Amino acid sequence: MKYPEALQLTSKPLHLAGLCWGHREAPTWLALHGWMDNAASFSRLAPLIAEKLGIRIIALDFSGHGHSGHRPQRSEYSMWSYCHDVLDVMDTLALDQVTLIGHSLGAGVASIIAAINPQRVDHLILIDGLLGRLSSPSRFLRQLEQGLSDQRRTSSSPPHYDSTESAIEVRVRKSILPIDAETVRPIALRNLKGSPDTGYRLRLDRQVTSTKPVSFSEEQAIAILQNIKCPALLVQGHEGIIPSRDPDNTCRQALSDLTQVSLEGGHHLHLEPNSASEVAKAIIDWASSNGLTVPASR
Repeated sequence: MKYPEALQLTSKPLHLAGLCWGHREAPTWLALHGWMDNAASFSRLAPLIAEKLGIRIIALDFSGHGHSGHRPQRSEYSMWSYCHDVLDVMDTLALDQVTLIGHSLGAGVASIIAAINPQRVDHLILIDGLLGRLSSPSRFLRQLEQGLSDQRRTSSSPPHYDSTESAIEVRVRKSILPIDAETVRPIALRNLKGSPDTGYRLRLDRQVTSTKPVSFSEEQAIAILQNIKCPALLVQGHEGIIPSRDPDNTCRQALSDLTQVSLEGGHHLHLEPNSASEVAKAIIDWASSNGLTVPASR
């Protein structure tokens, strides 16, 4: 694993941090992580892609995650609100057009941006994610009630851990989707602040874990995906979430130029030590076929 460069990406309206792989002068891709993760989600995948394709990959810590700043109390960390983080970074770095690569939540954020700002996204890479868990009329009021209740709840202090290993153990045990300690380690370590002498606390804004008051309906999701005009790649794990989130293939069919690849692995297959190289190969092959490589002489 090649060590990345730590970046401070924006200071206003909110401090946003990230990690970077590749040469500063190379074409830039932005990588967007999943819910409760951070930029280290791409620590195994990004160096493989950046070196092979001759590009620069900047992985963003969404607001409330990793080393980025937190939003004010009673803020909503909805999928669409993270679009501002990405667009702020693009504006700060003067990136008129980029390739977006998103995992899970990040895949949804990338899809929204590609749909509403098609001139700013030339290619779209989705890793085991589309537009999140879709809403239904039967769930709508219950979700709205829970979301508003969560926002009014007084924030509790972040948990304290005696060691990094104990923090990793808790992350594995409490994960909604199966993940092992070696896979989650880069994410968990970036999410901690402290020292062996004082112990460790989570950097994550506790508001991130609140129920979102509103989610997209299937009809809204289809409308978004149908407006994506750029070539798109979906890499999904055999044990990932796509089959349960899009059982009838309805959302995937809404994308007009979609290539699908299914690989061994779970929801975090791009971070799994045994799967990351295969994910990289799938992305490199697709990118090469779409002319996204940079000559070796760069």
